[in-house]
Amino acid sequence: MSFPLAHRTIEAIWRIERPKLIAILTRLVRDVSLAEDLTQDALVIALEKWEQDGIPENPGAWLMTTAKRRAIDLLRRMKVQDQKYAEIAKNTDLFTVEDIEAVEAEEINDDLLRLIFMTCHPLLSQDARVALTLRLLCGLTTEEIARSFLVAESTIAQRIVRAKRTLNEKNVPFEVPVGEELIKRLSTVLEVIYLMFNEGYSATAGNQWIRPLLCQEALRLGRVLAEIAPNEPEVHGLISLMEIQYSRFKTRVNSKGEPVLLMDQNRAQWDQLLIRRGLAALERSRKLGCSLGPYSLQASIAACHALAPSAKETDWPRVAALYEALSRVMPSPIVELNRAVAISMAFGPDFGIQVVDELYSNPSLKKYHLLPSVRGDLLLKLGKYDEARSEFERAASLTQNERERTLLRNRARNCEKGHST
Repeated sequence: MSFPLAHRTIEAIWRIERPKLIAILTRLVRDVSLAEDLTQDALVIALEKWEQDGIPENPGAWLMTTAKRRAIDLLRRMKVQDQKYAEIAKNTDLFTVEDIEAVEAEEINDDLLRLIFMTCHPLLSQDARVALTLRLLCGLTTEEIARSFLVAESTIAQRIVRAKRTLNEKNVPFEVPVGEELIKRLSTVLEVIYLMFNEGYSATAGNQWIRPLLCQEALRLGRVLAEIAPNEPEVHGLISLMEIQYSRFKTRVNSKGEPVLLMDQNRAQWDQLLIRRGLAALERSRKLGCSLGPYSLQASIAACHALAPSAKETDWPRVAALYEALSRVMPSPIVELNRAVAISMAFGPDFGIQVVDELYSNPSLKKYHLLPSVRGDLLLKLGKYDEARSEFERAASLTQNERERTLLRNRARNCEKGHST
């Protein structure tokens, strides 16, 4: 295997295994910051060993064994309490690849959910909880998280450092809470799973447009959460949203891995089983709640797309109305941008661009690439090719995803030729 290919393979393995490693190590050492460091150490060792000896048959097990051995060495150097060391040593000192392979999937899955609830503890601010969990579970950099929050990178870095310190100092338990304590953390846990799914659905950075495994993990965690909190309408609303969105995955990229926009997707290839599951979850959410929350409203929007035979036949006035309702329960400039798209589809680009132009004065969207991208699309429909080209070029300069950058540059080039698509 060539050096660049080996690195890409290791990176892919790392993205998949990292959350599991952090979750299990956190359970063992009871320190999320230390668990993250040990996981990083395992990666460094893997980079050295695997390039020399090749990638092992079970890289996840190899990484876990290595990380646990690093934990033993570190705890010895730090001279931690004998009881804690004995507990870790008992589970780790003689750990083999075969032992790791024998670990039941349920144990790993439970650890991931416990990690989410731990990092969503009410001792932390809402923003700190989400930022820390995105860092640990999604492996996002502080820059990528900052772009999601539309704030400065230094702000996110400080939040994450303070959050880790608080969890350690307060000795927050590594568990899934019950009763009222579970309900207190539920909204943040839902937000984390939602953002985790979004990162898989449209990757912030890198050379892949989608990260299917991240979406699958978010959807699995949502389903587990529904078993824990079956009477919470927004849990089912989020599941509905993810099921319906995931139904489009086969059509979101072409055979070359290039993005395919919603309007151009082959709806005949959308997964009808996932759509039916999503619609059933949405109906359950509606029966449980007297009014729709943010996830149920977004699921309702997704359902409009899923039920329409084509983009043109979508009930765009209803989509615009649902975005209007969403903006009331979850005010956000990004919601307003999506509402502008729906308005343009329902009533024409002239109306949509008025909403978009109002958003240009919002400082939080200054570096948000989808704002010029949407504006470019509306200008293109209005036949203003030069202006549209400039907007697509600006959007391409702002995105960190290579596939998306290529798509936007191609759209800019099409503007030069006077193409309307």
